[in-house]
Amino acid sequence: MAKLAYRPFGLLLGVLSGLVAGAVFKQIWRLVSDREDTPKAKEREYGSGEVLAAAAIQGAVFALVKAAVDRSGARAFEKLTGSWPGD
Repeated sequence: MAKLAYRPFGLLLGVLSGLVAGAVFKQIWRLVSDREDTPKAKEREYGSGEVLAAAAIQGAVFALVKAAVDRSGARAFEKLTGSWPGD
């Protein structure tokens, strides 16, 4: 029952984590690169190393933020309901 009740809460947290992760990644990219925009895989003006580095950083940031938000959301849900949503 807890899993079902957690679903809408989890979906909202997923959207929130995506927005936060995107903003964090853009800030990190501005610090490590001399460019404002992040490279896209099909843009010719970026080298392969730069595109792959951006993808690796982006993936790590998204995974970290998602895990932190999911974990915090599960703990908050448990405090509110007394049930852990992942069991």
